[in-house]
Amino acid sequence: FDLPALTIAQLYRCRWQIELFFKWIKQHLRIKQFYGTTENAVKTQIWIAISVYVLVAIVKKRLNTETSLYTILQILSLTLFEKTNLDQLLKNTEMQMITHHNNNQLNLFN
Repeated sequence: FDLPALTIAQLYRCRWQIELFFKWIKQHLRIKQFYGTTENAVKTQIWIAISVYVLVAIVKKRLNTETSLYTILQILSLTLFEKTNLDQLLKNTEMQMITHHNNNQLNLFN
């Protein structure tokens, strides 16, 4: 009760920014669990996840693809040890998405 209202509002605004940051992490980064319990381990894992997210965003921009970041991450996780160009993988995925959207009939034998 001794602090002025402006200070309380600034503290709440800072707290809200932290809440928004963790909400963004939950929505965009693929962190299922933390493998360490120390502050350094948690920070390292978050920085690695953010770095991967930024690298994938750079790839998406450079290849000028319409594929979502989530789809690119899924493709990368499935084809991690294959020696296929990323550009080729994404073009194949885009072609499959286009053909699936154009077909209203389900294929039973393909």
